[in-house]
Amino acid sequence: MNEMHLLWSLVVPITCLTVVCTGEKSVNFSDVDIPTEHMPFYFNNFPDLAEQCANDEDCPYRDIAKEKKCWGYEDICPKSKAYSIPVCSGDYKGWAKSSEEHVQRFNNQADFGYIKERNREMKIMCEPLFKDDSSLECADHLRFCRGRNIMFNFTDLIHRKEPIRYAMDVLKNGQVGGYCKLHKKRLQDQCDHLSALQSWGPELRNFVEMPHRPVENNECDVIIEKPTFILKIDATVNMYHHFCDFFNLYAALHLNGSHPEMFSRDVHILIWESYSYLSNFAPVMETFTKHPVWDLKTFRGETVCFRNVVFPLLPRMIFGLFYNTPVVHGCEKSGLFHAFSKHILHRMKIPQFKRRDDKIRITLLSRQTKYRRILNEDELVTRLEENSNYEVQRVYYSHQMPFSEQLELTHNSDVFIGMHGSGLTHLLFLPDWAAVFELYNCEDENCYMDLARLRGVKYLTWEDSEKVHQEDEGHHPQMGAHAKFTNYRFDVDEFEAIVKKATDHVQAHPAFKEFLSTSLKYGHPATHIEL
Repeated sequence: MNEMHLLWSLVVPITCLTVVCTGEKSVNFSDVDIPTEHMPFYFNNFPDLAEQCANDEDCPYRDIAKEKKCWGYEDICPKSKAYSIPVCSGDYKGWAKSSEEHVQRFNNQADFGYIKERNREMKIMCEPLFKDDSSLECADHLRFCRGRNIMFNFTDLIHRKEPIRYAMDVLKNGQVGGYCKLHKKRLQDQCDHLSALQSWGPELRNFVEMPHRPVENNECDVIIEKPTFILKIDATVNMYHHFCDFFNLYAALHLNGSHPEMFSRDVHILIWESYSYLSNFAPVMETFTKHPVWDLKTFRGETVCFRNVVFPLLPRMIFGLFYNTPVVHGCEKSGLFHAFSKHILHRMKIPQFKRRDDKIRITLLSRQTKYRRILNEDELVTRLEENSNYEVQRVYYSHQMPFSEQLELTHNSDVFIGMHGSGLTHLLFLPDWAAVFELYNCEDENCYMDLARLRGVKYLTWEDSEKVHQEDEGHHPQMGAHAKFTNYRFDVDEFEAIVKKATDHVQAHPAFKEFLSTSLKYGHPATHIEL
């Protein structure tokens, strides 16, 4: 038995969900709680469950349980059965040696291929010999790790007066460890990305081999039985940066997905800072856990042992996901980003309303901030409202509007318009046929263009600099003149022309045509398509 198989046999819990049994209890398929369209991919990884569902008249997924589909990170996943195939229509010269390599590079950078590569990197850092021993295994650079029976000593935190956020000194040597054979040099060699949000190196460089099993030797003040995800998060007030946290957590579910409960919400989340978790986007956190979110104050002054702990992918990894993703030129439509969008919409129960007419729904995101306001916004909206083929709404997504309501408005938009800013992260939740119009990118050309490419929606932005007018040169508090720190006025005719390009894309999209056909045939304004 090789060392990875030995580790796997020791650390994977033998449990299930609640009707079909795979170990100690049974599986209630409805508790998996993922979009119906994702269930064949789930069943492919758990063939015993697929077989049992197919033979169970009460299984709601009986008709699709035997469909042969794969996410894209499995050892065997034919392209014809994969969740999606990236679209690479651009020139690959200078980026790849062939069109096939072009597609594969995008897949490895920003799609389920990224998960497959991290899986291949997994190495045992602390090796168990017996079932109740500790264990630790990690991907390269400690970008993702998981462990069993791991001890954390938080006793020093009771003496720390300053708040903890982005800190690299939470733990001292020996304040994290387990009873297992530590491959110390192997672990230290991977501590090469020592930055707060780039790796788990700042924490796990302090890992030690303990002389006793911490749980059995009564070295734990608290024992956490449920699986726990420890998160180092970016910024809870900024949608772009906080969704980098959520996206990487979702990707980590797949990377850790060796068990039928891979999507379970019956897990704990511990945020690696001393601030209480408060965010307008907290409902998204609830799609990952049904329990209160912990922070370092929760266990201050205590030694805590985790039966199963996951150190997920991080928000600012070098060549990471979402932020710092090196998107190869000419490619778009990441299946991983698409699956994340569908997963969140499903768990938050965001409806896709049917239509009673064929008008294009246009949403303009208004800013009520000091900078990047549209000075002639009323004029632009009025011009659009004059077109009888459009249904136009102007929205302001503030902390006073529940995030679920924001998503509902976004998800039922065909064209989404806004100035450069974190609100454009809503493009992740547009329907597949939609277009996003970044009215002005404020000289940050790639941020939302790349995010739109990853999600697979059409992207447009302002191109004629002579038809946009800055209020002044901009007033960055440290850098002086700056395009993000002023306001803008736009040529109305040019604006209308770009919106027309967006609506033309929507109307020509096969998914929109199918959706509209179904809506007009069966639709009613009070009905919606359940996710």
